[in-house]
Amino acid sequence: MIVRTLKECIQSERRVVAENWESVRMLLKDDNMGFSFHITTIYQDTETHIHYKNHLESVYCVSGSGEIEVVGGETFPIEPGTLYILDQHDEHYLRAYPGQNMVMACVFNPPLNGQEVHDASGVYPLS
Repeated sequence: MIVRTLKECIQSERRVVAENWESVRMLLKDDNMGFSFHITTIYQDTETHIHYKNHLESVYCVSGSGEIEVVGGETFPIEPGTLYILDQHDEHYLRAYPGQNMVMACVFNPPLNGQEVHDASGVYPLS
């Protein structure tokens, strides 16, 4: 059994900080569960280009609000209780509205190793 707290993960190398977001990677590839689980904070009043060519992701909004715009497609509002699933390697823009950070619970398959950040194309490397 694995037991971790968000607090202990925040105070470790499991916390990864980027320009528009930070992610606490509570479950990673080396945990051998077949997926990774993260609590990610999208900073308020930001826009992030993302294109997970190597991963599938499911995201549940815990708090805050914003929107996700699929490149060449629709824009969907995000608020607490919203789940979106990137099951087609959807290239998208994630926006957090002003006033409050968006806190998201995220699951990745295949799992991340821990320190990944988006490259210039919005991609996490596959390793």
